[in-house]
Amino acid sequence: MIQTKDGYLLALQRVSSRNGNIRLQRGPPVLLQHGLFMAGDAWFLDSPEQSLGYILADEGFDIWVGNVRGTFWSYGHVSLSDKDKEFWDWSWQELALFDLSEMIQHIYSTANSKVFVVGHSQGTLMSLAALTQPNIVEMVEAAALLCPISYLEHISAPFVLRMVGLHLDQMVLAMGIHQLNFRSKVLINLLDSMCDGLIECDDLLTSITGQNCCLDSSSVDKFFEYEPHPSSAKNLHHLFQMIRQGTFSQYDYGILKNLKLYGQVKPPAFDLSLIPKSLPLWMGYGGYDALADVTDVEHTLKELQSKPELLYLENYGHLDFLISVQGKKDVFKHMIRFFRSLGKSSS
Repeated sequence: MIQTKDGYLLALQRVSSRNGNIRLQRGPPVLLQHGLFMAGDAWFLDSPEQSLGYILADEGFDIWVGNVRGTFWSYGHVSLSDKDKEFWDWSWQELALFDLSEMIQHIYSTANSKVFVVGHSQGTLMSLAALTQPNIVEMVEAAALLCPISYLEHISAPFVLRMVGLHLDQMVLAMGIHQLNFRSKVLINLLDSMCDGLIECDDLLTSITGQNCCLDSSSVDKFFEYEPHPSSAKNLHHLFQMIRQGTFSQYDYGILKNLKLYGQVKPPAFDLSLIPKSLPLWMGYGGYDALADVTDVEHTLKELQSKPELLYLENYGHLDFLISVQGKKDVFKHMIRFFRSLGKSSS
């Protein structure tokens, strides 16, 4: 368990390979950072032969599994209860600058080595924001990003666009809901009323993530057994701001509070060109991903100083990169090859 500077208690699990013990593992440390409405269990939803968490551990890497504030695995807060509205007063900005930063710092000092960061979806958003900060990036050896997100302007997921159009984010905050727990009655009823007779809701997963090519029913069942985890309404509002405004910026409080907090009318942008050119990056993205749209990925690439190694899979959707039945062959072996190519210089 680790504590962030703003008092949240996070679960950070360390995983050993199935045939070894942690002490014998000399592989470089890898932090797995999950996406929105997920937690560290997301990396273990498939069989041990197919799940990235197990695969990397069996390959001899020293695996650390992050869980952000608000998820079922993390431990709350030093003084706040999850019933307090202040407990939910954060967005991905805090997840990047507090949670991810603290996890990287802890692993760096425990393993005595720079860290490989792996993110999926919101985990990549957190990573890209964190890597613009010199004090964080100096502890990172390289990053591998699945479905990389920094801009969300071209998001095409029908259900998400409907929620944005209906201003669901503002509605929920106005109703005094600060925790978004899609297992709660209130939110299930809200989704039901939004879905009334709508074609988008026949296959909600596809309507939210885009068409996935390669999921089997058992991994989808497992997915819904463990996910979704809670997040904050403020986080959803921040993400929807990005969709509406086409920005990759800090949280927009409105002109007056922005002036007070940031000293400027608009919230400061995260500047991707601050990520050092020397930091090796690898990205996997898909043609059918309705959340990490190809146009937005290209926008991200244009702003980076470096030329990341890219894996583009035309037929992959947003969840395929996590739980595709062919993920090991299609995606993970390429990521491992990328890490191994760097291992020589870092070990």
